[in-house]
Amino acid sequence: MTTHEQTPTSPYATPDAPRLAVRGEAHLEVDPEIARIGITVSARGTDRRDALTDLTRRNNDVINLVKTYGEAVERIETGAFSITPELTKRGKGERVRTYHGRVHISAELTDFTALGELTTRIADLDLTHVDGPYWSLRPTSPAHRTARQQAVKEAVQRAREYAEALGTTLDALIELADIGADNTPQYGYPAPPGMARAAFAGAPEAAAPLDLEPQRQSVYAQVNARFTMNPPQL
Repeated sequence: MTTHEQTPTSPYATPDAPRLAVRGEAHLEVDPEIARIGITVSARGTDRRDALTDLTRRNNDVINLVKTYGEAVERIETGAFSITPELTKRGKGERVRTYHGRVHISAELTDFTALGELTTRIADLDLTHVDGPYWSLRPTSPAHRTARQQAVKEAVQRAREYAEALGTTLDALIELADIGADNTPQYGYPAPPGMARAAFAGAPEAAAPLDLEPQRQSVYAQVNARFTMNPPQL
């Protein structure tokens, strides 16, 4: 029986196995999947206990309002909480003038129609501040995979074109390196609101909900690829 020993691949290019290095890139513009809003609920009072009680009530009102949107809300989380005294000078000493309470809440929504209604209703509450929306994709979004696959195909196509320019063909793939294929979430860039729609059903005197236009998300993928070519006839 005859045995065939495989010759180790040389780490360097040779005239019999010239190497070709290319870069493949892909850039997609896709619709966002998630919108995040930040909510700051505030309260104040001359008595610490009263300020805390008022803040607790306002916080519960906001959380209950968000939860009424059911499956449109993917996540709701409570962040920082604080009760801070404001001091004022009185004679030779200081005394507490008032207490300021704050609690921060974040909510992620997947229904952007509900997002406009909810944002408007929260903004209409006293001592409540809303930031956002901040649009993004999920880390598991199919858009990331699509971009990576397109970058690989582009690298192969580019390598073939170089080989054809030399009158030869590709022989084998030596290396494929991912150098940053995933999209960075686009936080901090809310899209400008459009014209308002009709007022929220059941609340004819409420402010009309914002008509929010989702901000398109950029997905970028990039790979480095190395191939060997069949020896060209130069």
